[in-house]
Amino acid sequence: MIRTFLAFFVLISNVILAQNKLNLIPYPQKVESLQGEFIIPETFVLNGNLPKEETEYFKKRIGSQLKFQYAQKSGGIHLTNSMIPPLSPADAEQKKEYYSIEIFPDQIHVKSYTKQGYFLALQTLTQIIEQFKEAKKIPAMKIEDQPKFAWRGMHLDVCRHFFTVGEVKQYIDYLAMYKLNTFHWHLTDDQGWRIEIKKYPKLTQIGSKRKESMIGAYVDNTFDGKPYGPYFYTQEQIKEVVKYAQDRHITVVPEIEMPGHALAALSAYPELACTKGPFEAATKWGVFDDVFCPKDETFTFLENVLDEVMKLFPSKYIHIGGDECPKTRWKECAHCQELIKKNNLKDEHGLQSYFIHRIEKYVNSKGRKIIGWDEILEGGLAPNAAVMSWTGVNGGIEAAKSKHFAVMTPGAYCYFDHYQGDPQSEPNAFGGFTPLDKVYSYNPIPSELNAEQTKYIMGVQANLWTEYILDFKQVQYMIFPRLMALSEVGWGTSDPKNYKEFENRVINQFKVLDKMKVNYAKSIYNITGKVIPSNNGIAYELSTSQNSNGIRYTLDGTDPSVNSKTYQSAVQIPNSLTIKSAYFEDGQLKSAVSSQQFTISKTTGKAISLEQQPSENYSFGGAFTLVDGIIGNIKQLGKTWLGFQGKDVVATIDFGQKTAFSEVYFNTLENKGSWIHLAKSAKIFVSDDGKNFRMIKEIATAEIQNAKGKIRLNVGTQNAKYLKVNIENAGIIPAGNPGADSKAWLFVDEIGVN
Repeated sequence: MIRTFLAFFVLISNVILAQNKLNLIPYPQKVESLQGEFIIPETFVLNGNLPKEETEYFKKRIGSQLKFQYAQKSGGIHLTNSMIPPLSPADAEQKKEYYSIEIFPDQIHVKSYTKQGYFLALQTLTQIIEQFKEAKKIPAMKIEDQPKFAWRGMHLDVCRHFFTVGEVKQYIDYLAMYKLNTFHWHLTDDQGWRIEIKKYPKLTQIGSKRKESMIGAYVDNTFDGKPYGPYFYTQEQIKEVVKYAQDRHITVVPEIEMPGHALAALSAYPELACTKGPFEAATKWGVFDDVFCPKDETFTFLENVLDEVMKLFPSKYIHIGGDECPKTRWKECAHCQELIKKNNLKDEHGLQSYFIHRIEKYVNSKGRKIIGWDEILEGGLAPNAAVMSWTGVNGGIEAAKSKHFAVMTPGAYCYFDHYQGDPQSEPNAFGGFTPLDKVYSYNPIPSELNAEQTKYIMGVQANLWTEYILDFKQVQYMIFPRLMALSEVGWGTSDPKNYKEFENRVINQFKVLDKMKVNYAKSIYNITGKVIPSNNGIAYELSTSQNSNGIRYTLDGTDPSVNSKTYQSAVQIPNSLTIKSAYFEDGQLKSAVSSQQFTISKTTGKAISLEQQPSENYSFGGAFTLVDGIIGNIKQLGKTWLGFQGKDVVATIDFGQKTAFSEVYFNTLENKGSWIHLAKSAKIFVSDDGKNFRMIKEIATAEIQNAKGKIRLNVGTQNAKYLKVNIENAGIIPAGNPGADSKAWLFVDEIGVN
């Protein structure tokens, strides 16, 4: 065990820990108050035999706040370091990130078994000094700490948009600050190949650039007309980044996508495809039919690529992608069909499994393991593969139950390219809605697993895809402050019941980010609205991270800076209107102005049930979202719509009493690039008892397409207590479309009645 003593010049003070909640993120496992306090000195005396790299990093983190002096143990104020016998192999993995800090009136005593534990202790000590440096005195305390999860990761996509070596290093520094230990580097995709492979120079000569890029919302289908690239990292730059991360005790896991997301590689080496091409790096976002063909020359190519990758990255795991691989080309390819027959594979999903198995066998032969997105489960999981569960939690559950390791990264909680605040006041993002409190609420251990199975959950990771992130300032905006919530989830000390306390610690951390000139999101200061049932209708609750007495609002769509009301309780919404709200201090506007339009119908606020539940990624508000008076906004897929993959929407609404109406309306979306298709059909039913339903209207595919998904149905004069709406999913995506052979998404918003 490394025993480290950090000693300070001592003055007299009366700071008590109970009066100073520690602003630590992630919060330690155990904090105990001790008697007394010590003074933060101008000169910090260090013993010369401390772990050099970690201590120098600590000095840089503290910067100009303290001066440092190295000295040998010779009386007075000093720091010493001594070793005791190492841990047994059985304890080594469990204890490698353990540390303790004891703060006494005359010294700080840090213990760890490894340099990694020492480094983590210094992150905690840095945050303590940052909190108490103005008071110049720190309450005496004892901290004992170690993480719950071994894998605490952040991902960065550099293919859609590229970031420099310096920016990647900054990203790694952010991970180190909050005790994350894994950097997942997404280096290849349809839109760009970003790593130099010496055996295949055309990968970067051709595959690292594209002729233009999609801009704006996906549905706009507009492009900037500007060549992008060539952008890539040389092998020397890769080594530099890996060493930089190692110095911060962070493992870099590279991702080389296969068999899908391969257009950039195929643009350079078209002979690796099922068709002759030509191909070019994608200019749009989404999923494309042209993928690697599982033939010998393809495997030779990938093995040679992986050889160079594994020499650059010492990580135990190599990420091989495996996600979103359309089977269209494989179905049409004579070689692929022959391979299916020759190997007695069931279908193209079996061929995907064959592909992954073959790659895994090669990677294992080099002493490494593969990890891939949960689609690598298709057709059967490779023997030693780990799963990164992104489409939900089911991939991780399936992996753990079959005794495979898994990292939990479900899109509903861990996709930081989603909006974190009201899209009307946020920069353009991919979609979805993942605010800070939702990230903080995530528990990486699925309730479906027993104690033995939970041992296979390695940890948690958040992903940052960069379709709509044009520069590093926007990277900062999207990860902060959500990275802080992720860090506490991964550390195992998050408590959703005490979210407000965590939020206060986040706001205190903003002072540190301000000094670092980090462009973090201030969305938590803005007004958050929640629709609730009220008086057989709806009301709108407003909240903010600040004092709710500072919220002001209007009901006529005008600016709340003028003639607004002070918020006291949930606002009743009796009819169609637009409510605008903002937070004020001393009469000054302190937040963005939030705006919400309500369209009230006879279903608004009524009881509603669904036969099948929406995807967790797109389930905000649950079934009530369909009767909350809010018409879906295409930028708010995760908040104002419900999303169903491969499922029909069967919603039953109870009016409470017989109600007359003659029109039923709802909207569905079409965005084929994201696998979202218009409904195939819809049927409307009525009932007086909730059991026996009578169909009153049916609409077919052609009518839905002609209406572009904006459905307004004249159902004649009706008078019923119950309304049932059955909206049919498009089913399996047909060939020639992105995501062919996969389950289509169906998005539905408000179901209204007039």
